[in-house]
Parts: sequence; C-alpha cells; structure tokens
Amino acid sequence: MSALLRTFHVAALAAGMRRALGSLAGSCLADRCLWDRLHAQPRLGSVPTFDWFFGYEEAQGFLLPLLQEAPTACPLQVLDVGCGTSGLCTGLYTKCPHPVDVLGVDFSPVAVAHMNSLLEGGQGQNPLCPGHPASCLRFMQADAQNLGPVAPSGSFQLVLDKGTWDAVARGGLPGAYQLLSECLRVLSPRGTLIQFSDEDPDVRLPCLEQGSQGCTVTVQELGPFRGLTYFAYLVQSAH
Repeated sequence: MSALLRTFHVAALAAGMRRALGSLAGSCLADRCLWDRLHAQPRLGSVPTFDWFFGYEEAQGFLLPLLQEAPTACPLQVLDVGCGTSGLCTGLYTKCPHPVDVLGVDFSPVAVAHMNSLLEGGQGQNPLCPGHPASCLRFMQADAQNLGPVAPSGSFQLVLDKGTWDAVARGGLPGAYQLLSECLRVLSPRGTLIQFSDEDPDVRLPCLEQGSQGCTVTVQELGPFRGLTYFAYLVQSAH
C-alpha cells in the first residue's frame, strides 16, 4: 500500500490535484467520489491512461506465459476489477499475441466513460486495434463487490486485481473479503485470480487463505520497477 500512496502523492502534485483531493492519508480509497474527482482531472501530456504500481509493459512478462499455457476456451475470458484508467486492459487487448476477451469494470462512471472513449478513438487518439484478430475489449460500470449485473458465476478464466483490494481494504477488511468472494464467484473452474500489490506476503497471504478456502494460494515477487518491489498473489480455483 505504501507504493500506492507514494504514486498517488506524486501524480496529484504533478497534475495539480492536491488541492482538489486533499490529503490521501485522510481519504477513504473505497469512496467512489474521490475516484470520480481523480479521473476527471486533466492528464499530463499525451498519455491517456494512468497506472498505479506499474503498467502492462511491466506485467506482460508475468502474464503472457499464463495466457499461453491456459488450457481453456479461445479467446480467454479476462476480467479486470477496478480497472480505473489503467493501461492494463488496453495493453492486453492491443499487445497480447494470444486471443483475449477482456472486460474492464470500475465503479467510477468517469473512468468507464474515459476508457470507452479511448477504445473508440476519442480524445484525439486513434481507435484501439487488437493484437490478435479474435481479441475483444469492453468497459462497464460495476461495483467489484457486486459483480452480478455484469458477470455470471464461473464466467472468467482469469481475474485481475491491480491495487483494488488495497483500495477497498482502506474502507475495512469486510469490503475486501466481499471483493475477494465476488472475484472467486465469477472465476471458472481451474481459473486464476491475480492480485497485484506492494503489500507484504506476511500480511496478504493469511487474508487470502482465510477468504479462499479450497483454493491454492501462491505468491511471486515482481520487479523491482522504478526501485520498488511488488507481489503477484495467485488464487487458483480447484474445481
């Protein structure tokens, strides 16, 4: 979580958002209004996305072998919960050589509108083109703690959570456990949930093991990226 705080602080200063959002230390990262205000801020330069922790370029070396080895339907059904305006979904769609059907969900309508505009070629950008002819990308507004309206049970082979547990947990662990429960509900048999975080395994692993009984929970160190070490927490459905 410390890297998320540092990243937010630097980005807020650079974009002039410190006055608008106030101190992150006193903010609840589970508050939708905070994210709506953040996503509505002007972006620096020509970069249309903003990533917490790291982006697709750093994650692809970890993700691509998993996508290549997945013994599942083609294209692979991928869900990114709390996608925000991250380049993770767009990177998977435009750069992954394997066929993927990606759905990015976020509870901020501002973030979802921005990403749909980016997908369709708005904001002075060209429309996004898939890295594989069979790949698809969609963005929808949804609460990651209640995915029922957009995600039937067992419908995704891969669920990605980049910093969403970290943000929801700032509002209390019950919300984080509800997020985990929903991610596992929509996960297909033998599917995998991946949480990307900077939180230490001594803290995160007991929570995941408690909230995902019957699943296999492992962790892999990532980075360092820009001097910071991160972790990929993998929760694999057993059946």
